[in-house]
Amino acid sequence: MSPRLPRFTLLLMSFGLLLSSVGCVHRRATVRSDPPGAQVWVNDKMIGHTPCSFDFTWYGTEEITLQKDGYELETQYVKLRTPWYQVPPLDFVSDNLLPMRVKDQHDFTVKLRQRVESSGGDLLERGNQLRSEAQLGQ
Repeated sequence: MSPRLPRFTLLLMSFGLLLSSVGCVHRRATVRSDPPGAQVWVNDKMIGHTPCSFDFTWYGTEEITLQKDGYELETQYVKLRTPWYQVPPLDFVSDNLLPMRVKDQHDFTVKLRQRVESSGGDLLERGNQLRSEAQLGQ
């Protein structure tokens, strides 16, 4: 046996270990509300109460809905923007070859509006007005 074979095997094992421990990009978004404690849905899936975070795989637009007692239901479409190191072909390097883990963090704060309670008389008056307009064909 040649003495180079163990050295080559060691080199091959070291290269394999190096490749298995190289970087990746951890994508995470955090949703906060003012006031805190609102229920949060991301793309119709409940993820918790604010402040809360979720992991994502793809960049693009996400539908975020917040609900809290005494406040209006708030739905926003937020854009998860692609950072420069995730644009092809650079994404191959940041996802596979960097010797560290990269964290891509997005933060959103939603201000909730208090629900305005209307009196029953106003609602009935508005309903009668709409009925009259419908009957007149307006």
